[in-house]
Amino acid sequence: MGKLNMNEMMTIAEYITDHCSVSMKKAIAAERFPFWKRECDTIDDVTFFRHGLRRCISVVQSGRHYLQVTDEIYDEAICHSSYFNALKSSRRMNMVKAIEKQSYQLQSEALSSLGINYLK
Repeated sequence: MGKLNMNEMMTIAEYITDHCSVSMKKAIAAERFPFWKRECDTIDDVTFFRHGLRRCISVVQSGRHYLQVTDEIYDEAICHSSYFNALKSSRRMNMVKAIEKQSYQLQSEALSSLGINYLK
């Protein structure tokens, strides 16, 4: 996919991080001047997207619960206000939409390369 080749074993955390980085690069390349691309000091865009993906696959009750689990289990402290402000950002919403298209394409290509029709 990205920095690790398919023959190397990856942890799920490494896979998610790599997938998010590659999806972001593809999303930026897909648009000439993406209006949603911006540098952020508190939570960069790839980290924000990665946490969104991890939250979706985590067994947590709420956003605050996710941040507590992230701090306790992954040893990543994220400022509550920064995280929840980022969730309300229309720029971030547009960024996630752009990255999601690339993420879907990457996953479709990976599944297709296995030669199995999972929806059949």
